[in-house]
Parts: sequence; C-alpha cells; structure tokens
Amino acid sequence: MKFICSKCHHLEDVSTHQANCQCGGLWKLDFSPPTFSIDQIDKNEWSLFRYRKFLALQDDAWRSVSLGEGMTPIVPLDDKVLLKMDYYMPTLSFKDRGAVVLVSHCKSIGVKSVVQDSSGNAGNSIAAYSARAGIECEIFVPEGTSPKKINMIKAHGAKINIVPGSRDNCADVCRAKVQQQSVYYANHVYNPFFYEGTKTYIYETFEQLGRIPKHLVIPVGNGTLFIGVIKGLEHLLESGIITEFPTIIAVQSEFCDPLLQANKKGTNLAEKVEIKPTLAEGIAIGQPMRAEEILTYAQKYPIHFIHAPEDKILIAREHLALKGIYCEHTTAANYAAYLHYCELYGTINDCLITMCGAGLKSDH
Repeated sequence: MKFICSKCHHLEDVSTHQANCQCGGLWKLDFSPPTFSIDQIDKNEWSLFRYRKFLALQDDAWRSVSLGEGMTPIVPLDDKVLLKMDYYMPTLSFKDRGAVVLVSHCKSIGVKSVVQDSSGNAGNSIAAYSARAGIECEIFVPEGTSPKKINMIKAHGAKINIVPGSRDNCADVCRAKVQQQSVYYANHVYNPFFYEGTKTYIYETFEQLGRIPKHLVIPVGNGTLFIGVIKGLEHLLESGIITEFPTIIAVQSEFCDPLLQANKKGTNLAEKVEIKPTLAEGIAIGQPMRAEEILTYAQKYPIHFIHAPEDKILIAREHLALKGIYCEHTTAANYAAYLHYCELYGTINDCLITMCGAGLKSDH
C-alpha cells in the first residue's frame, strides 16, 4: 500500500512520517477496496470495523484502539427527513469514524507522539484515541473554541494550545511545528487514512436501510465527511450495489463559503472570502486544503452547495431539540441549510441529514 502525491504523483510508503509530499502536494491513498458485498461484513463486530475488509488496514492494531464507534442509528424526523445520529459516538462527534482508523494506522507504523489542529471535535477525537493507543498527543485549537471541547481534550491527557486568530491561523501555527520539529501530523485533512474511516458512513447507511437515500445533506468545511461519503458512494457504484449517485447537498456557512463561491464560478480553487464569526464554527474554514479535490467532485457528481443562513441556525437547533434531538450549532446548521434548500428549490423527500455533533459540546 502506498501514498500517492495529489500533485506530482510521487509514490511513498504509508509508513512515512512526512505529512505531505516534498513538492507540497497532499497524500492520497493508492488503495482499491474489494467489491462491496453485504456478505463480507463481519456482523459479529459491533464497531465500524465490521467493514474492515473494505478499509486500508495494515494489521489488527485497531482492536486495541477501537472504542466501539460507528453503528449509529438512523431515525425519522418526519416523513421526508431521516437523521443519522453520528453524535452517538464515543467523543460525541462523527470525527471518531476517521480518528480511530488514523490512530490505528499510527499505532501500526510505530508513531509515539502526534499533533493536530482542530476547531474542537477532531482534536478531541484524536486526543481520545491517542490516549487509548498509548500515544502522546498535542492539540492546537483557535480562540473561541467551545470550553467544553477544550475540557474534553484536556481530560484525555493531551497538551492543548489555544491559538489567537482564525481557524486557518491555528492550522498554520500547528503546521509550522510539524515542519520545524518533524512530529507526526495526525491531521484529518492531510492524512487520507481519516477518509477510510469516514467512508463507513455510507456502508453503514446502506446496511441499515438496504439503500442510499436520494438526498444526503453533508457539512463541508475541510470536507472530511464529504470526501469519505464520496469515496463510499463511488465504491458502492463500482460494485454495482447502487445504480445512480444521490444528490448531495453540501453545506457551507453563510459567513465562510469559499467552496460555494468557487463552485458558483465553476473553478477548482477555493475563493478568497471575507470570514465573519459564525455559529457554525466546525465548518468555518477559509482555506480548505483539499479544495481542488472537493470542487472536482462537485463538477463530476450531482452536488449542490447551499448556505446555512446564520439567522436560522438557532431556530433550527430549537426545532430539533423540541423533537428530542440535542445537537451542536454546526449540526443545526445542516438542518437550517436543508430548510433553506427547500425554500429555494421546493420540498424534497427521502433526505438523510447527518447529526454530527452533540449539543453539550457547544453550550457557550
């Protein structure tokens, strides 16, 4: 198994501790999973590793890292909307899907210490699984990050650095440390093993419903769930399990929308946009590092970018809470964007919305 550079196509063994190619390109994984089949799911394994025959795993390191992530229920909100309850994960966010596979990879190749930058959820997830694996961990978060997310990261024994400025500045500070000190960058954007975990969102949905809904609402900041969903759907399509690609409603914050603006112009480079403070902090990414990959997918498949109106996020959160669904603000933005989409284009049926973060994490 190899990494392949997204720019120069250089091949590198996956055991490398280099965060990216020397040319500056990000790694992709040169891995083709076997044909998907329900019969190949290990139904005795109650975690996302029931799909391990379709994941890029080197060994069984995952057995001592897993916390039982995955297997989250799908529940109806009404007769048009289904909710995938991914905040039922061990650290209360969907990021556990990618983190458990990435940290398992770290353990497989003998990594002893990792760093990560995050708006909160990914950092918390990497911190938890690193603690589980016996790997030292240091997390960088931007100022304004939910105190409850910060406390969770600390609770897992990780060192935490609160960085002044934007989420993008936080990433720059962390990456500078990676370059200067050659520490392992266990990052959900740079490392493609993370997407091996997030693609299980699709495997799980298909196993639970016996189909893929016609519409999928997916938040897009750095695109970690988005890219995993695309990879999972492509695998099902190539395996003949599904015959058509669902419509993906890709959610960006009204106050931070570089991918939406680029898609509107038909370009593959993220637009430079003015970033304003937003309740949807989890998708407030002004410089998505995999923008070209995301936007190329958007031109290839039925993908529609939509704003989450800022003034509708708390209303959407309250509506969900009154239905028993207590989610964080970024997750409520997904539902706000769905309602906005229906206002613009008409009501849609058979829609699956991810509930990606728990409400207790953003009560601030």
